[in-house]
Amino acid sequence: MIVKPAWVRPLAWIATALALGVIVFGAFVRLSNAGLSCPDWPTCYGRITWPVHHAAIAAADAAFPQRSVAVHLAWREQVHRFIAGTLGVLVLLLALGAVWRQRGPRYAVIVAALAATAGVWLYMGGEHVYSSALAGIAIALPLLAAWWLCRAAPWKVLSVTLGLIIFQAMLGMWTVTLLLKPAIVTSHLLGGLATFALLAYAALRLSGVGTRAARARRLLPWVVLGLVLLVMQIALGGWTSTNYAALACGTDFPLCAGSWWPALNFHQGFILWRDIGANYEGGVLDESARAAIQMTHRIGALIVFVYGLLLAWRAARAGLRPQGIVLALLLCAQVLLGIGNVMLGLPLDVATAHNAGAALLLFTMVWLLAATQRPPAQREF
Repeated sequence: MIVKPAWVRPLAWIATALALGVIVFGAFVRLSNAGLSCPDWPTCYGRITWPVHHAAIAAADAAFPQRSVAVHLAWREQVHRFIAGTLGVLVLLLALGAVWRQRGPRYAVIVAALAATAGVWLYMGGEHVYSSALAGIAIALPLLAAWWLCRAAPWKVLSVTLGLIIFQAMLGMWTVTLLLKPAIVTSHLLGGLATFALLAYAALRLSGVGTRAARARRLLPWVVLGLVLLVMQIALGGWTSTNYAALACGTDFPLCAGSWWPALNFHQGFILWRDIGANYEGGVLDESARAAIQMTHRIGALIVFVYGLLLAWRAARAGLRPQGIVLALLLCAQVLLGIGNVMLGLPLDVATAHNAGAALLLFTMVWLLAATQRPPAQREF
């Protein structure tokens, strides 16, 4: 069996769109405080779905006394897991399509899928050590397959994405078992965005996106720098959200709690790894630490906004007008959404849209990245 690009290309775009959906719905789950609404993983109160009827809710409350069933929240968490699981299946199909022509990488991806499946069953059975070992194997094998694969970069990316999404599943598990630990939740967000970016890059390159114009290709280092700055700012945004620091300055903007520079505790605000066992739902930092996170995020937003507008202008002048226009519009919309988050008191729809805006900005930067490279040669596929 040989999977042709004509089959893989549309599936890559479908997976990219689904990855965006997972990110946005995941933000909705987190921002509506539903992240711990299913106290176990991958089931929800021991069920494939979630308890709905009175008898099932009573049984779940008895089995998990530490967290009573909230049906209006539990469905959000479990549906998010279903969507993420569907994405995982699509990524597996894409990875198989990428490696099928070469025996070694093909076997590596198949064994990785089997190891991941067995690891989940062992975890559900309480065999956490063996489950972790299998998960490590399942993550490493697609990376090995990508290194081994004798095909162009987009195909290697698809194999790498499989390893990443298996790691994402582990981060999702740790998000629940470590009670919304900020470092884990932020890593989970970044992993989801990285999955989205890799799928988008593969889909764009498989669609032939690239340029022969030297003027546009000279923009590549500036695009890479912009991508790095954007990722750093997204990480700051995730850290702000997971530490419940979005309203640390109240509803003041551009002031913070009535001051241009209030008392800020950067040391406490940026301790990346804190005690295991604490419940981080609602946050554990004092106001000065949360304000330090919020102010850092605002400064980062200003840097990304200015650099992004400059990059958009240069892209338009280099013949990449569509990408430049989209980038400029998204930057303006994202800043307005961020200000709206603060001044409106973090309404769920605006906060979710702000997360979606970050993902769309990331896609635009990946689009620029692909567009400033040479077009992929047909022989590479």
